[in-house]
Amino acid sequence: MTEQAMIRAVDLHKHFGPVEVLKGVSLDVNKGEVIAVIGPSGSGKSTFLRCLIHLETIHRGTIEIEGETLVSTDAGGHCHYAPDADIRRICGKMGMVFQHFNLFPHLTVLQNIIEAPMTVKGMSRDEIVPTAEALLKKVGLFDKRDVFPSRLSGGQKQRVAIARALAMAPDILLFDEPTSALDPELTGEVLRTMRELAEEHMTMVVVTHEMAFAREVASRVIFMDGGNIVEERPAQEFFAAPEHPRTRAFLENML
Repeated sequence: MTEQAMIRAVDLHKHFGPVEVLKGVSLDVNKGEVIAVIGPSGSGKSTFLRCLIHLETIHRGTIEIEGETLVSTDAGGHCHYAPDADIRRICGKMGMVFQHFNLFPHLTVLQNIIEAPMTVKGMSRDEIVPTAEALLKKVGLFDKRDVFPSRLSGGQKQRVAIARALAMAPDILLFDEPTSALDPELTGEVLRTMRELAEEHMTMVVVTHEMAFAREVASRVIFMDGGNIVEERPAQEFFAAPEHPRTRAFLENML
């Protein structure tokens, strides 16, 4: 590989009690790539994403973000995470957009966006507000800057969540089923925002059930099942001629 991977995950294992959720997942993500991660419920997709950004810890494997080691495993099979300060800095290179928005209900749209840059990065209000307003214009919600989340549609809430993630100036964005909690007619406005980010060459890993988005926008598609990556191919090839029988069966049900 000529360029350093933005994300390098090697042989990730994760279990919840006796249930092994990730069974040796490996993936490299290069700068500017959009990786769509698809698969049935319970296949380990969301857990994989959460391990990348340290919302879950792994039991074995290696994760490197832009060449910096978040976690590694020694010869004895023991995981070693970076010191806490390094974890915060490394994970700060990534932003995450969740299925259920996770906006603060007691803060306005603008306050939701400026909260993390002020508390985590120590930016002043005057410093971050112009950026936040520009991001609201970008996602088409500048007119909602002083509104509380309860007054927004699901699609609007998710676009605010994307703006909030972008306010931290991440190099990588992770999306965990960003449209699955939305009514179908609201899905399009969120996917449109994500398409625009892809066109700007934002590096993204997207867990999604939106096959059209995966086909049209993703550089590569990863199909997970039973805690493993079953198939991984460029998006056009993946949908035109899936190789694995399990992939073909899944796509027949989805398309």
